Amino acid sequence: MTHYSKIAQEGLWKNNPALVQLLGLCPLLAVTNSLVNALGLGLATLLVLLGSNLVISLLRHQIPASVRLPAFVMIIASFVTCAELLMQAFTYELYQILGIFIPLIVTNCMILGRAEAFASKNTPWAALFDGLMVGLGFAAVLLLLGGLREVLGQGTLFSGMDLLLGAWAADMQVTLWSDFQVLIFLLPPGAFFGMGLLIAAKNGIDLRRKAKAAKSILASDRDTAL
Repeated sequence: MTHYSKIAQEGLWKNNPALVQLLGLCPLLAVTNSLVNALGLGLATLLVLLGSNLVISLLRHQIPASVRLPAFVMIIASFVTCAELLMQAFTYELYQILGIFIPLIVTNCMILGRAEAFASKNTPWAALFDGLMVGLGFAAVLLLLGGLREVLGQGTLFSGMDLLLGAWAADMQVTLWSDFQVLIFLLPPGAFFGMGLLIAAKNGIDLRRKAKAAKSILASDRDTAL
């Protein structure tokens, strides 16, 4: 029986590919100096995850075990090519900014890992849902890191959204401040600082939840004893 709530919890929080498994860190750290870059990469990765998980699940009984991994890579590469062509057609300037990191989605261990560990062993609907949850979990970290770096690095939010959404989105930019900018957050070291903060925040939330659950259990045992 497929437990969709468990799949959602694993993909979005408990086993988040970026914060827990630390997969896909190369593109995640490289392009998240702005929110629009993070959103572009997140959407592309989500598209590839959904497509590859679905197709691999549909073909799981037809792919021989001896060529399983090469077949998975070929399927993933096909969807990466689709995402790349779509970005070239509709968001060419953003595609140029993201550069090599769109084709590198093929080598993202997160996507191949989901294909091997889940999609090849489960039904198409479960595989599709798993791809959605893992993709959303990864995209959420991208957006948080991109937003954090953009705010601290240049004092703006939603800058350059017209590159992804069209000319109407140019007015979405919000300038929070212009006289205080921590420029290191726009550089590669800033990505590591920001990622460290996000991981620390998640670990802190998990520890608080465990402590609260432990207190609740102790209180329940005490009431039972009385």
